[in-house]
Amino acid sequence: MIQLLFAATIAFAFTILVTPIAIRVLRNHNIGQFIQEDVRGHMHKRGTPTMGGVVIIVGALLGYVGAHFRFFTLGEGIDLTMHAFAPEGWLALLAFVGMGVIGFFDDFVKYARKHNQGLSKRWKFLGQLAVAAAFAWGAGRIGVSTELSFVRPLGIDLGPIIYFLLVLFMLTAAANAVNLTDGLDGLVAGSISLVAGAYVLISFWQFRNIVYYFMDINGALDLARLSAAIVGAALGFLWWNAAPAKIFMGDTGSQALGGALAALALLTNTQLLLVLLGGLYVVETLSVIGQVFSFRVFGRRILRMAPIHHHFELKGWPETMVIVRFWILAGIMVALGVGVFYADFLTVSGGGTP
Repeated sequence: MIQLLFAATIAFAFTILVTPIAIRVLRNHNIGQFIQEDVRGHMHKRGTPTMGGVVIIVGALLGYVGAHFRFFTLGEGIDLTMHAFAPEGWLALLAFVGMGVIGFFDDFVKYARKHNQGLSKRWKFLGQLAVAAAFAWGAGRIGVSTELSFVRPLGIDLGPIIYFLLVLFMLTAAANAVNLTDGLDGLVAGSISLVAGAYVLISFWQFRNIVYYFMDINGALDLARLSAAIVGAALGFLWWNAAPAKIFMGDTGSQALGGALAALALLTNTQLLLVLLGGLYVVETLSVIGQVFSFRVFGRRILRMAPIHHHFELKGWPETMVIVRFWILAGIMVALGVGVFYADFLTVSGGGTP
């Protein structure tokens, strides 16, 4: 538990202290957000420094690595030792940083073109395909279960080919879903801290009750360390990203965080549970899909604007009201997801305690 607090503290301290420096550097280089003209009420945000996701990624990495060091042992005093890094942790980092790199190039192209359109769909998909292929290969090498899972494997073995397609779908879907949600000040930073917090609980619970789960004990603890570091980094960034935002995470941050959530779901054998834990992102994505489908098939829009958070803005809700209510929605979905996970544990364990 101390390691998890250490991971979150390091990541939080780094992001809350370094983000103001990043704001000044980005502003000096005129690296600011480009706003769509049809997003009414957001034109005042044009030029706000973006690509702050770099700070989140570095902060989370420092928190994750720092949590592997032990500086003091009760009864022994100062005792500098280092815990081993688990392969599962490296795989999750691959998805986290890999998707962040793709998002960084997307942001950089927007900056170079001075336009809100970044990488083409083809290049973005090829990049995500490369990350998914590396992740699936690594998962096969370390023996990650290829069974379809909810809160544990369901006994349906997908095999290497279908599993690869599942990895590709989950990584791209999660990265793009979080990216779609990142349209209001602090909406993603606040909600992601809740979802990542759920994975702190889930992975640490698996570590403490490893007999009931199909995981390596070191792998479960390492995923808990990374989840805690992401929570700390997101909260530290939220301090500066909350309305009115002084910096945006950009695609660099949103795609990295989405990739991390997909990786955590795959590595903790909670693939389908992510739909519930990340319910906010599912709703945002479905609102876009529904809007496009309705317009192309029926010639009419079901929302004033998609994603759905813009719909409520155009209905007259203040931005902060939309953000807080969507945070509440995210919290409810996370609570339900963690509740389902714990209920399954009670069923399997016969209602006992660890």
